[in-house]
Amino acid sequence: MKKTLLRTTVDFGAQRMLMGLMLVAAITLPLLGARASLATVDLGTAGNFAVLAGSGITVVGAVNTTTITGDIGAYPTPAVTGLGNVVLNGVNQTANSGLMLTAQNDLTTAYTGAAGRPATTSYAPVVDLGGLTLTSGVYNDPTSFSLMGTLTFDAQGDPNAVFIIQAGSTLITAADSSVLLINGAQACHIFWVVGSSATLGTDSGFMGNILALTSITADTGTTVAGRLLAENGAVTLDDNTITKAVCNSVGAVPEPTTWFAGALLLLPLGVSALRKLRPARGKAA
Repeated sequence: MKKTLLRTTVDFGAQRMLMGLMLVAAITLPLLGARASLATVDLGTAGNFAVLAGSGITVVGAVNTTTITGDIGAYPTPAVTGLGNVVLNGVNQTANSGLMLTAQNDLTTAYTGAAGRPATTSYAPVVDLGGLTLTSGVYNDPTSFSLMGTLTFDAQGDPNAVFIIQAGSTLITAADSSVLLINGAQACHIFWVVGSSATLGTDSGFMGNILALTSITADTGTTVAGRLLAENGAVTLDDNTITKAVCNSVGAVPEPTTWFAGALLLLPLGVSALRKLRPARGKAA
């Protein structure tokens, strides 16, 4: 009777250890893939701007019909035309040549780094992103991306998920097109890397940071949650609402090594449980 009770106690304890280890593994292994987030693009001081241009900013339309939240600036061509058409919730930094030089240098560094990221998904030339749902990754088209309809960015529960879209030449969005964010995706973590120029269609709703080598044009009625950053060319606006994207404060995402460490700490328990099960089963036989 005593031997039977002892064996039952050992079996129960070992089973609990094994169940605990299996639970940790079940939780840890999926998170290893989900939490190994793509590194973000460091914009440096360029990140302070909602609109940054290389050869001037032009705002057409009527007085106060364009609203910009965030700083604006142009360098090395320090021209802002139509500033009276803007409600600026920020600072026009154009006259600060030292700051503007630094911001443009930081933009160049950010563009070069983002454009050089290896693609996780590659497309044939000229792909329409409308109707697609993208998870964290680097998406490359050697020529151009278009957007008709709705493009969805899915962070899969990770608010630090990063999305990089590399267009070898142009980015053109259609009128009334839109970008949708789900499952924690944030506009601040979306980077559109455009090899020449970007054009946002009339009344489109756009999200993310455009890093264009040449120019950016936002047609009438376009809204942007993000940044319009043109390295060499101009930025042209017309009755737009541009809001610099700011990341919501979230807890740090644990690195994969953290999860491995947790699993390794519990590994001895699993080994111990197996050792206890073997003699117990031997006696039962």
